[in-house]
Amino acid sequence: MIAHPELRERVLEANRELVQAGLVVLTFGNASGVDRSAGVMAIKPSGVPYGELRAESMVVVDLAGGEVLGGSLSPSSDTPTHLALYRSFESIGGVVHTHSPAATAWAQAARPIPCFGTTHADHFHGAVPVTRDLNPDEIRERYEAATGDAIVETIEGLGLDPLEMPAVLVRSHGPFTWGASEAEAVENARALEAVASIGLDSVALAPQLTPIGRDLAERHFTRKHGPGAYYGQRKPPS
Repeated sequence: MIAHPELRERVLEANRELVQAGLVVLTFGNASGVDRSAGVMAIKPSGVPYGELRAESMVVVDLAGGEVLGGSLSPSSDTPTHLALYRSFESIGGVVHTHSPAATAWAQAARPIPCFGTTHADHFHGAVPVTRDLNPDEIRERYEAATGDAIVETIEGLGLDPLEMPAVLVRSHGPFTWGASEAEAVENARALEAVASIGLDSVALAPQLTPIGRDLAERHFTRKHGPGAYYGQRKPPS
């Protein structure tokens, strides 16, 4: 019997959903999940085709030290980035990295995705930010960990709960998203690609387009998120 079977199954499903959603090609990208009570993370193995993945393929890593806890496969090369996010933000339960085309285009252009309309405002609390450039020492000596540090710095600099801005564009690289669960991290990756694509089309049609007003953006975000949210169906009393 494999260790942490439920966590591995959830992470396997998250990786499969990335393929089904068209967010990854070849072996690009990865999804992970965390079990904080056990102090472990599970993540896609490095370079293994998605079609060959099984629950037992998911690599379990110690959350505190980063050591692989058994198994013969190496974890994703992005493991230190995922670990940096889990260690910094207790509310995160799942992390996704893709090279989805539209979001990656914004990342490569080193441009935040402005909130051009209510589709964006429904999901992200403001412009989706871009990280700073990594310096040469960071790239040479601790590239993936430094990438995680840059993401954390970016989110902390916004002064928002990380679940209010569950996405960052890593400059010259691509998007990372997260959520309270693995499934939510995948959902946020799908939403990010949608608003990135709509944003590209909007700028093509109207190059001088500016973001929507703060009042409208806040109304759309808060009607779906936070204590006053009223979008969707109310849960019946337990």
